[in-house]
Amino acid sequence: VKPCDSGFLPLSLQPRSKKRRPTFRRLLKTSGVKLENKLKNRQLKQQNVAKKQRKEQKRLRQAVKDAAIRTPRPLETYRRRPGEKEEEDEDFLDSLPTDMMEDDDVQQMTAMARQASFITRDLSSCGPVHGAKKRRSEVVQSYEKVPRKMVRTEEKEVIHLLPIKDKTGVIPQREEEEEEEEEDKDDAAAEEPEEENDSIAGLTAEQQKRLRAQKINQKKLQIASLGSTIISDPFSNMKRLKELRGMLMESDPSVAVTIRKLVMVSLMEIFKDIAPTYRIRPLTPAEKATKVKKETQQLREFEEGLVSQYKFYLEDLEQTIKDWKQKKKKRSQAVGFQSYRSLAEVAVRCLCELLLALPHFNFHNNIVVVLVPLMNDPVKKVSGMCCDAFRKLFQQDKLGGASLATVRVISGLVKSLNYNVRPEVLRTLLSLRIKEVEMKKDIEDTAPKKKFMNNKEKKKNLSRMQRKWKKAEEKLEKELLEAEASEGREKKVKLHTDTLNIVFLIYFRILKKAEKSVLLPAVLEGLANFAHLINLEFFDDLLNVLQNLVQSDDLTNRESLHCIQTVFTILSGQGDVLNIDPLNFYSQLYKMLPRLHAGAPNDDIIIVLRCLDAMLTRRRKQVTLQRAMAFVKRLSMLSLHVLPNASVGVLAANRATMHAFPKCDFLLDNEVQGSGFYLPELDEPEHCNAQNTALWELHLLQRHYHPVVRQFAAHLCQGAPSEGSAALRVELSRRSPVELFGDYSVKDMSFNPPVAPPGTKKKDRFTVGARLLNGDLQRRVDSILSFAEETDLDFSRTHTPNQH
Repeated sequence: VKPCDSGFLPLSLQPRSKKRRPTFRRLLKTSGVKLENKLKNRQLKQQNVAKKQRKEQKRLRQAVKDAAIRTPRPLETYRRRPGEKEEEDEDFLDSLPTDMMEDDDVQQMTAMARQASFITRDLSSCGPVHGAKKRRSEVVQSYEKVPRKMVRTEEKEVIHLLPIKDKTGVIPQREEEEEEEEEDKDDAAAEEPEEENDSIAGLTAEQQKRLRAQKINQKKLQIASLGSTIISDPFSNMKRLKELRGMLMESDPSVAVTIRKLVMVSLMEIFKDIAPTYRIRPLTPAEKATKVKKETQQLREFEEGLVSQYKFYLEDLEQTIKDWKQKKKKRSQAVGFQSYRSLAEVAVRCLCELLLALPHFNFHNNIVVVLVPLMNDPVKKVSGMCCDAFRKLFQQDKLGGASLATVRVISGLVKSLNYNVRPEVLRTLLSLRIKEVEMKKDIEDTAPKKKFMNNKEKKKNLSRMQRKWKKAEEKLEKELLEAEASEGREKKVKLHTDTLNIVFLIYFRILKKAEKSVLLPAVLEGLANFAHLINLEFFDDLLNVLQNLVQSDDLTNRESLHCIQTVFTILSGQGDVLNIDPLNFYSQLYKMLPRLHAGAPNDDIIIVLRCLDAMLTRRRKQVTLQRAMAFVKRLSMLSLHVLPNASVGVLAANRATMHAFPKCDFLLDNEVQGSGFYLPELDEPEHCNAQNTALWELHLLQRHYHPVVRQFAAHLCQGAPSEGSAALRVELSRRSPVELFGDYSVKDMSFNPPVAPPGTKKKDRFTVGARLLNGDLQRRVDSILSFAEETDLDFSRTHTPNQH
């Protein structure tokens, strides 16, 4: 039952509440998150309502302000006494000029006057609507502002001062803000550059040049002082870094470009010097809330300031490059269009230096994203700087994180531009250190692990003190091995595997979608470089694609050589398990040898030497003797036409082939082996009957002007022995053909070995004791020489012939 006015009612007769109360089980199901969301929604609604009220009040105040300025109206008081209302209305009606108005107008004006106008109220002196409920202060009396003639003037800012209280009440104090001083300052600041421009325009060219040099020297001194201050104590001079960065906005047109370049380079060197050797991460709210030592707080402030200034500096460099690419004209006329390119080149150089110097620091990936598109820039200087920077980054990246980030961005660029990129972009991938690291990894895996002594061996061979030291050493070595294994193997292998997958993805996409692209040589060169790391499941498809490319006759000699090198690199590595006889590729290389360039750009010979090593030396068991002899004969013919270093490399390849196939010494004999005769014009090495010819080219090469070529020719004529008088020197026999090709290169116009200087013994005149073989001729010479010494010659006398 419930209590009521008349008594108690039973529960059955009590009216039920329309709103159903939630049960205890339902309350349990309601989560705390839902209750928090409801509370937040209620708070947001209250905030929105308060915001709307504030906006409405602000709009009303503005309306009052505008109405007070534009329309001069008499202000009526907000609160009146009951007896005064009718009197004021009557006075207002009497004041109207009714003699000039019609009756309808008079009635309308009377109705409008009786209505309480909110716009005509004096809000500064009136109280709120519910002010009657509170105690009202009668100190401040409402006063009437009735301007009879109101001139429209510009609104001035008013400063509200402290009010003054006297016997009559409180007098508010106001003061208009003086703008004359500020206007004078602005005018002076605007007149200064005009006066400077007028003064500069009045100078001669020599004076302008001297003034510019003076300004540059002053700015240089300022940059140097700021830089030295920052480097001496970066923890307490981080504001100086901001001041130096502000000089990037130099506005003097005569020195703006030079000063901005100097500031860019100076900031780059400062950041390279003061940046720590670790990555700075942002602090969590919990870490910011905890109290730390003074030194730790100082370090945090330095790191935070350094990261922010470094970020702003990189943004300035990026904006400089964007302005150049977009040809965007700035509002300030300090820098012209013709200077954008030089500023952008300095900005690119600074980014490249930071890319190499700070690969571990913050925003390194942002620098990569900015520089990778510039690798494809039409300006060769900019693209060359970026490509060189990424080559150096790949070469010095030992762990592989920076390389992986760069390769990902390059893959996205190639795909977004639909494979219309420069070949140099893909050639930078050849500098990746994946091959070296994988080889090092294999060596580490095959190396014998260190064996530790057991307890019996320790007690038997060591004393108590020695056992104690041995135990500590073994513990330390185990910890070092665990740390090295976790960092060196797992992380490197994973990063390099991801990098290699992206590289092969780029290559395979181009082979599939852009077979006739200019990128094909770079793709084939990259496949040849990384072919030993290709997964075995891609071998069949890749061999078919390469065979179709070679047989299409659309490729150049270099591209075809890269195809052949890729195929045989695969077959000499993991592909040796495949039962494939690439006879077509042997025939293509054999056919290509006479067409190689014999002049100065003989880089194709290096690829030929690598192909021969993979085709003949490493696959000696799969190659027939006829094929090997045909290659030896054609290579000997090629050595007559190429440069000396190429001749040395080709003869070294012939020597390796003769060691792999000892029966090739048939070519050193004049007797015919078998039926038929040699067909040098046939491009099939199996059917040209190379066994029926001889290596007569070696006799010509023994008279070559290069001494090393002569040595190799004489060595091969003797059957390429490894010992004896006809054997080569150790420095020649232990080097590969590719190494010999590079050692004796004449690219720098220097001969190796150097050419011997000519002899200095030269007879300029007859010496004493020199005699001619004919005695009569010798006597006549002596008589003539003695007669010339005895007689004095007079060239001034005129010669007169004898008259007979």
